[in-house]
Amino acid sequence: MTLYVATHNAHKLEEIRGILPGFSIVADDPDGVEETAPDFAGNALIKVRAIASRHKGAWCMADDSGLEVAALGGAPGVRSARYAGEPTDTKANNALLLKNLEGVENRKANFTCAIALAAPDGTEHVVEGKCFGAISASPSGSHGFGYDPLFVPDGYDKSFAELGPDVKNAISHRSRALAEAKKTIEAVARPGRDA
Repeated sequence: MTLYVATHNAHKLEEIRGILPGFSIVADDPDGVEETAPDFAGNALIKVRAIASRHKGAWCMADDSGLEVAALGGAPGVRSARYAGEPTDTKANNALLLKNLEGVENRKANFTCAIALAAPDGTEHVVEGKCFGAISASPSGSHGFGYDPLFVPDGYDKSFAELGPDVKNAISHRSRALAEAKKTIEAVARPGRDA
């Protein structure tokens, strides 16, 4: 089954392909679409609607994800990719996060991923996945992207960037949201209808 995904992020596409091997994943960059919603679900819906208009009769998907740090009132949240400003800069984002957490004992955080789906019949569905953990004192590891070098998931003593893609794809916010998205697609799709 073909699934059009609203992203230009090669790392994200690689993760999606690894988690959903049974789908033919086709990237469609929603270039120029402004993510103006106050939450992840709203931004995912904005993006999926932008590409669904180009792929009528097909399954389309968009996600919006980010890091929410308890001690920072949920920041960086929907501003995760642009936490340190424009243009997006991962190193600057990580440096600002560590600066803002200097001297803070409560380093609990979670990644959240909201996925919006547009079905071939035009109906929309939103699912969500979360992964809980904490922010380390310094970055470590070479895998992943974004805040992965700083995020240590609950039950582990290594960051996502140290654990590598196999472990991350098994426990991440995106893998949990994608599992729910897959269930939704399978529940909605009828045999022979959505190729």
